[in-house]
Amino acid sequence: MSLLWISNARVIDPAAKRDGKGDLFIADGRFVARFTPAQKKQARKIDARGLVACPGLVDIHVHFREPGQTHKETIQTGSWAAAAGGFTTVVCMPNTSPVADSAGTIEYIHNAIERGAVVHVYPTGCITVGQKGEQLAPTGSLKRAGVVAITDDGRCVQNNEIMRRAVEYAKMFALPVMDHCQDEAMTQNAAMNEGVMSTRLGLRGWPHAAEDVIVSRNVILSTYTGAHIHLQHISSKYSVDLIRRAKGRGVSITAEATPHHLALTDAVLAGYDPSYKMNPPLRTEEDRRALIEGLRDGTLDCVATDHAPHTDYEKDKEFDYAPFGVIGLETALPIVLDVLFRQGKFSLPEIIALMTCKPARLLGLPAGTLAAGAAADVALFDPGERWRYDAEAGFSKSANSPWQGQTLTGRVKTTVVSGRIVYDGAKIVV
Repeated sequence: MSLLWISNARVIDPAAKRDGKGDLFIADGRFVARFTPAQKKQARKIDARGLVACPGLVDIHVHFREPGQTHKETIQTGSWAAAAGGFTTVVCMPNTSPVADSAGTIEYIHNAIERGAVVHVYPTGCITVGQKGEQLAPTGSLKRAGVVAITDDGRCVQNNEIMRRAVEYAKMFALPVMDHCQDEAMTQNAAMNEGVMSTRLGLRGWPHAAEDVIVSRNVILSTYTGAHIHLQHISSKYSVDLIRRAKGRGVSITAEATPHHLALTDAVLAGYDPSYKMNPPLRTEEDRRALIEGLRDGTLDCVATDHAPHTDYEKDKEFDYAPFGVIGLETALPIVLDVLFRQGKFSLPEIIALMTCKPARLLGLPAGTLAAGAAADVALFDPGERWRYDAEAGFSKSANSPWQGQTLTGRVKTTVVSGRIVYDGAKIVV
């Protein structure tokens, strides 16, 4: 029997409303209530004095680029980055090459997960064939192949009738629909948020209305069909208001915010640095504060990274031509701690809930708890440790981070997946 004993930690489990000094006991990959004296003698013991022990973090929005774009990331390297950031469960998006619109591609992804992933990785499938927004992908086949949601992430379905049918089918198969909210007609050739800064920089602006219109569409479709639609990486204060009012009416809408949209605004683009180019774009201070308040009052349900790796030669271009996206798995926790805990006055249990049990519940994932009998997924972190982040030395295959070279506060020390230590200090344990 494999035994692991984590002692003297501040144990925070929002799902069980637990917060206090205590121990965690793990036997054969699952939490147990206690060890016998004999088991304590046999167990591997981690003295977690001064550390927080919480459920392994859950990210329902990552891009691991496999198959077809493995020069940017693989399921293996993406899972390493996840483990280094304290994440034990992630949900990967289907915009691979080929896109994940068939059971065959999902099977390939499952095989890659089994071969190389050190954390739990769950695939999603496409809403439409080829992510083209023209013909529905085989939702039933994708469900049988093991997807946990459907999404055309990165390519919002523009045809409202197709989206209506998609959410109706998804409801039949008990699959959430995750939508990247973007009206493409309003964002052609846009590079950043439309506003004072885009005018000053001479860059084509991306209006928040392009997000708001699709959020409104999805609220209407969810109301009409009763289907669960999850809105990805919300960035606009008007969208937050739309979601708040829809939830007040009982509409089955959920939504997420990213660490970069919580921490940054379009003001950081003054130097034309493509490290800050992302989709949706960084917006104004007003929008940033609205996201924080949305998380505070439950309008927004969770934090997700939208981890989007690109190589240095892809990102190192003129701003207009650089791809959208940033990596974020290894920096998410310290950024969220800074914005929400130290600045926003959220409690640690509130923040951990936003990154564990709440996202897990949205997609029905078996994660986000320290309860006896559950898979023993744990993140141990020091909320006060200061460290310098070097993306080049990180575990992701790409280094396109807006936090490169910055001193961050809050660091993951150990990550445990199903009772096995997979990240210990500065190294992945395989």
